[in-house]
Amino acid sequence: MRTGDGFAEALRAGDVAAVRRFPKTDFHAHSYLSARIESLERELGQALPRPPRRMDGLTGMSEFVTPAINPYFNTAEGAEFAATAAAADAIDDGVSILEMSFDALTPRHYPDGLQGLLGFVRSLVEQCRDRIRLRPELGISRRYICAADLMDLALPAIASDIFTSIDLYDVEDACAPEDAQPLYAQARAQGMMLKAHVGEFSSADDVRRTVEVLDLDEVQHGVAAADSTDVMRWLAEQGVRLNVCPTSNVMLGVVSDIESHPIRRLHDHGVAVTVNTDDLTVFGQSVSDEYLNLFRAGVFTAEELDGIRVAALASRRA
Repeated sequence: MRTGDGFAEALRAGDVAAVRRFPKTDFHAHSYLSARIESLERELGQALPRPPRRMDGLTGMSEFVTPAINPYFNTAEGAEFAATAAAADAIDDGVSILEMSFDALTPRHYPDGLQGLLGFVRSLVEQCRDRIRLRPELGISRRYICAADLMDLALPAIASDIFTSIDLYDVEDACAPEDAQPLYAQARAQGMMLKAHVGEFSSADDVRRTVEVLDLDEVQHGVAAADSTDVMRWLAEQGVRLNVCPTSNVMLGVVSDIESHPIRRLHDHGVAVTVNTDDLTVFGQSVSDEYLNLFRAGVFTAEELDGIRVAALASRRA
């Protein structure tokens, strides 16, 4: 897909329907919270509360999600509904490659454990095959890393050949990156792409350290890298890409507003970036919405956003 094929024109026109028609990627989406609230409301036949426009980091997000959303998704049926609805929404938004994480604890919702989850994920990939390339990702909370029983769930999942990448998330100081090294070494040996959340609520130095310790291919968020010219230069030299979620960063208080989002500074210093959703249930912005948000805020020109889109698509052609 070349630039100059109409995507930039659709952005300048503010035509969200036209923007949705162009192929895009979403490399940072969590299946558990990637179904729109509106989809869940239709499924339940009842209204649900909306998240505050501003939340105090992950703690504030949890204060909303725990009572408002968790009761509906903490079952096998709920988890499957969320992932299926998320894939359908991505298809409607023109996403052609979706890397969506499934939490390593999800097998606990199934009577047959991991085999139940793997069966569902296989089925969903096949169901979507003609409309979207769904690349399942294994998501692991930092809180799990030092719990042997939880790792007993993660290791067979890595060996299953179902998950194409791995991601480490949750509170960034819940474990040191060194604690996750054995798990990431196994994932690398399995041929998985290595990602981790870092630099969302931590420092630029934490971004570099985590990339080095875990041998990361990509960073989820990583926006704190913009605070250090040296770290940005290093990321660019190493070819480590940041999968950025602008609205998530604003709503969780990582940045003050879209207009001042550091994705611009990262891009200007040669760091590869992509535009993603994070948790559509909470943040409510599709990939197309995020492209339009960045354009309307004057963060990038339409042509620059088209270039970011095309580069992301090209990176997953293999």
